[in-house]
Amino acid sequence: MSRIGKKPIPLPAGVKVNLEGQELTVTGPLGTLSRVLPPRVSLEVDDREIRVVPRDDSRESRSFWGLTRTLVANMVTGVSQGFNRILEIVGTGYKVEAKGESLVFSLGYSNPVEFPLPQGISAQVLDKGTRFELKGVNKEQLGQTAANIRALRPPNVYKGKGVRYAGEKLRRKVGKAGGR
Repeated sequence: MSRIGKKPIPLPAGVKVNLEGQELTVTGPLGTLSRVLPPRVSLEVDDREIRVVPRDDSRESRSFWGLTRTLVANMVTGVSQGFNRILEIVGTGYKVEAKGESLVFSLGYSNPVEFPLPQGISAQVLDKGTRFELKGVNKEQLGQTAANIRALRPPNVYKGKGVRYAGEKLRRKVGKAGGR
C-alpha cells in the first residue's frame, strides 16, 4: 500500500480544480497548470481536499497511486505558493546578468553565454551577480531549467569553480602531488 497516496491533498483558498475525464486543471492566484493523469488512478475532488484512489488492486495501479498524488500536490502548491531554486556562481570573473527574458553568463568562455528563460520561469539576480533565483509554478520545468543552467559550467571538483545549487556540497579532489 502506498503511504504517500493515502494522504489527502488540502486545497488552499483561491485554488480551483477542474477534472474532465483524465485531464486535471488546477487554477490559482499564480497561474494555471494542467496534466493528463494515468488511467490507473482516479481523483475524488471535494471542496477542501483531493483524494487519489487506485482503480483496482493491481501492482501497476498501486505504483501510479503515490506518483499521481505527488504530481497533483505539486500542481496545487505551484499555483498557490510557487517554487523557487537558488543557484550560485563560484569563480574569478564568473557572473550573471539579467537581460530581458534571458540570463547572460560570463563563465570563463571566450564569449558570454546567453540563456533564454522558458515561458513561466522568471529570474532575479542577487549578490552582485554571483547568486540568482529562479521562480515558477511548474516544479518539473523549474528543475529542468536549473539543471540546464548548471550544465553550462558544472562545478569543477579540483578548483570548485562553476555553477552550483545553493547549499550543494561539492566533494573536492586533491589534484597532483607536485614535484619532490
